[in-house]
Amino acid sequence: MPDLSRMRRDYTAGRLLEQDLAPTWVEQFDRWFADAVAAELPEPNAVVVATADADGAPDARIVLMKGYDEAGFIFGTSYASAKGAQLAANPRAALVFPWHAMQRQVRVTGRVERIGDAASDGLWDPRPRGSQLAAVASVQSTVVDSHEELAERVRLLDEQTPEGPVPRPAVWGGYRVVPERVEFWQGGRDRLHDRLRFVRDDEEGGGWIVQRLAP
Repeated sequence: MPDLSRMRRDYTAGRLLEQDLAPTWVEQFDRWFADAVAAELPEPNAVVVATADADGAPDARIVLMKGYDEAGFIFGTSYASAKGAQLAANPRAALVFPWHAMQRQVRVTGRVERIGDAASDGLWDPRPRGSQLAAVASVQSTVVDSHEELAERVRLLDEQTPEGPVPRPAVWGGYRVVPERVEFWQGGRDRLHDRLRFVRDDEEGGGWIVQRLAP
């Protein structure tokens, strides 16, 4: 087994200074997301979504972000999944965009809300038919006997469903994480990382302040 205590690298890709920060968190995210796409990172919209149940037990998984704007970050899933049940009991989440190759990460915390039927259709409709069939046939997060059982469910559903797009099931839809904090983390030399965080200041009418955090 390798000596993990010595498995490290210094971060020298750049700095993140207050004078270089965009005026808003969404403009700064635009910049960094564009950089991640231009660098051809694999699935730059992959994001870790952490949730907790009513007892506070944490859970986390990677999903694909399907949109963002000044209102927040959007992803789609089954409402009956583990994260759907957790969000029903405790509608808060944390996100991490792990752009390791660029020595960057973006961390988000906030409340979570459903985006509604029309917006959920907008997430569902572009999915390939095979992906739609799999989402309908699979009761997400439940125990199954085998992969073959799932494949057979999809095959039968495919036979029984008219050609073309599959209608979105009522149990599937989109969530929006409405940010309260958005942190931009840039790795630094000798572990002096730059951490600049936008924090919603509700006492000032919902504006945002910027804080520098110690690494």
